[in-house]
Amino acid sequence: MGHADPKGALLALPATEVRDRLASGALRAVELVEACLARIAAREPDVRAWAFLDGAHALAQARALDARRLSGAPIGPLHGLPVGVKDVIDVRGMPTGHGLADRAGRVAQTDAFVAARLRAAGAILIGKTATAEAAFLEPPATRNPHDPARTPGGSSSGSAAAVAAGMVPLAIGTQTGGSVIRPAAFCGITGFKPSFGLIPRTGVLSQSPSLDTMGVFGRSVEDVALLAEALAGHDPADPASEPMPAPRLPETAASAPPVAPTLAFVRPPGWEAASEDMRLALEELASLLGRDCIALDLPPSFGAAADLRRRINLAEMAHHYADLEAQAPLSPLLREALAEGRAIPATDYLRALEARSDLLAGLAPIFHRCDAILCPAAPGPAPGRETTGDAIFNGLWTLCGLPAITLPLFASSEGLPMGAQLVGPRGGDARLLRTARWLVGRLSPSPSASETAP
Repeated sequence: MGHADPKGALLALPATEVRDRLASGALRAVELVEACLARIAAREPDVRAWAFLDGAHALAQARALDARRLSGAPIGPLHGLPVGVKDVIDVRGMPTGHGLADRAGRVAQTDAFVAARLRAAGAILIGKTATAEAAFLEPPATRNPHDPARTPGGSSSGSAAAVAAGMVPLAIGTQTGGSVIRPAAFCGITGFKPSFGLIPRTGVLSQSPSLDTMGVFGRSVEDVALLAEALAGHDPADPASEPMPAPRLPETAASAPPVAPTLAFVRPPGWEAASEDMRLALEELASLLGRDCIALDLPPSFGAAADLRRRINLAEMAHHYADLEAQAPLSPLLREALAEGRAIPATDYLRALEARSDLLAGLAPIFHRCDAILCPAAPGPAPGRETTGDAIFNGLWTLCGLPAITLPLFASSEGLPMGAQLVGPRGGDARLLRTARWLVGRLSPSPSASETAP
């Protein structure tokens, strides 16, 4: 890219650096949006990341933000940054299709909590990114920017693909199993799923309220810290949301740890599903870290975690999606899942909810000794587009409500991206981000493991 393609070089920069240029006036928001729209025009026919896009509206937002900065009025922490919003999140005036054909024309009348936070922070809501059908498992048309024959992951498919292709610097998704961490791994970017409840879900499609978690995508640890901080807050309308001080994610993520963190290298349930490339990469990383990484085992009870999470997910989804079968043509995959959810006895569902406290108790000794858990973000590189991939290495942490981050540290033998996952204790989001940034810095002098868009 470089001098031959200055706009391309701009789109390869971390969002934090672009934000600083916008804030100083070295870059106008209109120029950035024009660059994003040009990249979308060039890549969208192959990638298909967008469910809705309005370039004229994005440029109008950019002009208003440029005028605000010139007037001397205060600007927000996301001033001028275009953000992709997963199409299960309401944005006033934009359609929210939920990945369902019959809902494509449903226009939201109010902003979701996170959309309102984006506006307040000065972000540009550029459009809605494609999602799997009702944020479940049936893949959308979106393709992996690194290889169009492969999936970008799901269900936050378009959000991950749009950031990976350089269409936008930041995007928002949701995770009920592995729908942020896995797509980030497949697309070679950074994905962050905060602690359960840190970012309110009001105005977002409710699939499984005991599990649904907001998440964010960017090029670097600093990027996801910046976006997550802007979205975090208390909303009494979301029962998972609690009043608490600002998490100070960017400030903590940018700071140096007082001592070198210690990572727990864990081979989680389903380890046999990891590809040889993934197993070797993680074992090599653990060896490279030496005394800063110790191998630890999870208690045997964790072998049931995937079934417990699925039971909660399907039982709650059968309730919250009860109207879908009558209103919309659904894939056999979703219909079968809803039937399975309806058949789950209430006693089994309640036992699954209760089991989470035992899992958290089993993790306590690990987090007493270590700053974070190191494990795969996905079994390997992205598979074909007939699936969104396997969430076996994500669901456990979603079930427990723990913060997790994908770091694009590895490549497969075919040269495709693979992600390492770090997991922290619940509420330890800022510390996890600091540990993640430390790990990236330990492995490379560059500020980001993902420097250029594919």
